[in-house]
Amino acid sequence: MELSPAKLKIMKPLKILNNVQKARLLHSLLINEIPEFLGYLNEMTETVLNDKERITAEWKDQMFGVDFWFELAEEVQKVMAKYAKELNKRSVVFAEQLFGGYTAIFTAHALTQYVVSDRNTDPKFKPAVELLFA
Repeated sequence: MELSPAKLKIMKPLKILNNVQKARLLHSLLINEIPEFLGYLNEMTETVLNDKERITAEWKDQMFGVDFWFELAEEVQKVMAKYAKELNKRSVVFAEQLFGGYTAIFTAHALTQYVVSDRNTDPKFKPAVELLFA
């Protein structure tokens, strides 16, 4: 596939893309992997919110408090409930709702854990995440 001069003109270097732009690109390129990732993200929020005592006891030397982590997990759950169908289908919704603002901290962490644990089914997904979010 050859890119037109107009497309080349609007493309930005990766180093200046923000999390929302990176997530939108990832969703657009590898949409078939998104439902699996969203399932993992849901599992992760459930685990975090159902295991607060253990997580609190193990929380050390983090950049923020454990209560903030729980708030992020709750916010991600709310987004996933509210935009369930759109997150799979629309890259804009996926990117803006899950990778905008502070929720990006939780979601980007989940994304990297998803590929580290080899849960992805598309072999291109892991290098794409590493390229965009590492």
